[in-house]
Amino acid sequence: MGSLIAYARVSTAEQSVDLQTDELRAAGCVKVFTEQVCGAVDRRPELDRALEQLRAGDTLVVWRLDRLGRSLRHLIGTVTGLDAQGVGFRSLRESIDTTTSGGRLVFHLFGALAQFEREVIRDRTVAGLASARARGRVGGRPPKLTVDQVRTARRLYEERELTVAEIGGVLGVSRTSIYRALHRYLAGAAGGGGGQRRRRTATAAAPAAAAGAGS
Repeated sequence: MGSLIAYARVSTAEQSVDLQTDELRAAGCVKVFTEQVCGAVDRRPELDRALEQLRAGDTLVVWRLDRLGRSLRHLIGTVTGLDAQGVGFRSLRESIDTTTSGGRLVFHLFGALAQFEREVIRDRTVAGLASARARGRVGGRPPKLTVDQVRTARRLYEERELTVAEIGGVLGVSRTSIYRALHRYLAGAAGGGGGQRRRRTATAAAPAAAAGAGS
């Protein structure tokens, strides 16, 4: 029988990981890797360490599903990868155990739901763009993404349910165009904040300069 290796996570320093670790150890986990990091962050060193410890026959255990996955798609991808290595997965709160036939069935259903969700997002976005074109523009690919399209691309990118290539397919542009548009959007947001700070500084300095001139 393999080992039970656990991963626990909290999002902020104010939260305590004790509740998770207590339940994980009570479930028989021999090692518990813990970290404080937001779930949306890509890089999680302690999760990487836990995954490196796993061997065929072992089981990765979490307190709750959202402690592991950034999104449903990421969760399913991680568990599918574990299964390919002969590693099981358990979530205590949801009573899911992929080492059992019932647990495997649940994850097959999750996979189907994730695919359905991606298709709904894609169809909704395509329908919205078609409606916008019908109201204002007919035919032909635009030379660049409109402001609304950039906002749509940013929202889809942050939801992490579609790849960049899939977002490009939805909007009718290349993956490179999506990356370029997101880069310009972020650079513009950063520049706008700096401009505001410079304007506030200049405004505050103006009365002082006027007073100096009058003395």
